[in-house]
Amino acid sequence: MELRQLEYFVAVAEEQSFTRAATRLHVVQSAVSAAVKTLERELGATLLDRNARRVLLTDAGAALLPRARAALDAARDARDAVAEVSGGLRGTLRIGTLTSIRVIDLPALLGEYHRRHPGVLLRTSAATSGSLGLVEAIVEHRLDLAFVSLPGARPAGVRLIELAASDMDLVVPAGHPLAGRTTVAIEELAGMDFIDSPAGYGNRAVTDRAFTAAGVPRRVTIEIADIATGAAHVRHGLGIALLPRFILTGPDLDGVVTLPVAGAGLSWPLSLAVPTDRTPGAAARALISLLDDHLPAGVTPRRRQP
Repeated sequence: MELRQLEYFVAVAEEQSFTRAATRLHVVQSAVSAAVKTLERELGATLLDRNARRVLLTDAGAALLPRARAALDAARDARDAVAEVSGGLRGTLRIGTLTSIRVIDLPALLGEYHRRHPGVLLRTSAATSGSLGLVEAIVEHRLDLAFVSLPGARPAGVRLIELAASDMDLVVPAGHPLAGRTTVAIEELAGMDFIDSPAGYGNRAVTDRAFTAAGVPRRVTIEIADIATGAAHVRHGLGIALLPRFILTGPDLDGVVTLPVAGAGLSWPLSLAVPTDRTPGAAARALISLLDDHLPAGVTPRRRQP
């Protein structure tokens, strides 16, 4: 039994497809298929059901999967230990992020990381399905780490390292009846047209929870994937929005007015999601150690364990 065989088997099990596994591993599909067949022959058991529309685990495959992952993690840790004393970290680190790049100063963070660990290949991806999509990718081992916003949620399969929180302000056009106010109550927003992110995004969850708790109905008329464009949508008369304060700076405020919503508990959290079924490798731990110095302006760091 070879580590390469276990790696290919795990990739197929997680992707539920030989084709997607081959793409992920950057090898031809025939190599993946041959390695898995050889592993099955050596173990004397069928590991994958190839007759289903998706490739699914057999009972033997389900029994092997956690042990195969543990073996690959142990091999990774062994390589990391040697690399740290003989020339620096190596490998690939897969990072999920939210669609708005200003959620965190990601270029600065990754730039500093690359200067310290040039041997690590960095791959970033954003989930258009928001934080819940990123959590799914962590659980399915398609990502190593992910920046997420999950207010009040503790999803299975991930541990959340709390990083920061940002208040959310109401954004209205400059000519809006509320524009001259210094604050507003959530009850006053009933019946207004809102711009918001789709379900699954952290800011949408914060807002939905606040309106539900207050017993105030809310109508979302436009959904946007990038919250950094929210103020621009407001400026052009498409509705009002509740947005994290850290993105409401500079030119974003041209033609709009921001004001707090009193007593609504509108706080947007930022966390780093890591899997619970595997220990982060040295490359992931090195990124975690750099986080506090690269949080965006307007976000309040949270006290947390290292």
